[in-house]
Amino acid sequence: MSTTTEAPSRTSLHGERMSVEEFLTLPDDGIHRELIRGTVREFPGDSDEEERMTVRNRFHSQVQANVTGSLIEWWRTRPRPRGAIVCGEAGFRLKGTADSLVGIDAAVVSAELVAATDLAEKIYNGAPILAAEILSPNDTHDDIVETVRTYHEVGTVVWIIDPDFETVAVHRPGAQVETLNARQELDGEPYLPGFRVPVARFFERD
Repeated sequence: MSTTTEAPSRTSLHGERMSVEEFLTLPDDGIHRELIRGTVREFPGDSDEEERMTVRNRFHSQVQANVTGSLIEWWRTRPRPRGAIVCGEAGFRLKGTADSLVGIDAAVVSAELVAATDLAEKIYNGAPILAAEILSPNDTHDDIVETVRTYHEVGTVVWIIDPDFETVAVHRPGAQVETLNARQELDGEPYLPGFRVPVARFFERD
């Protein structure tokens, strides 16, 4: 005897207005969503199969692991309390903007924010020091601009990491963007004191 399991129903919510509390009650239907200034943004996959499962391609995942590993190496050298390094779409409610809830590829969280967040909370109610975002094929220029602006409003430094061109664009609030290639070194001063890493390390595959 065989049974058929239906895939979860999927409803497009792109562009709808809602609060963070409403957003957090949405069912897990496999569509990647973020809430930016109270408006839902959806990031569908390139195929029906990818829409049913929130997955990352292996190159994106490798870059995420490399970035997170470099941050953890630096974090372990810092004096306590040293905050936290998180990855894998870690959730942050960005205060100072109108209802923004984002999932970040890799982030550096301050000791103050860690201490202020109850252990029962699934997301951080505050902004990270650093948000490292790895570009995917579905990311548009407008999406990137909106993301950077949202982070800058709450004082977060943003790394936009491009696996195809092997570059890192460093966006600091109030400063000119700095784009580094695989032959250069990324210096985290002053927001990550003592952090230095060859950009090429982010893109190592073997």
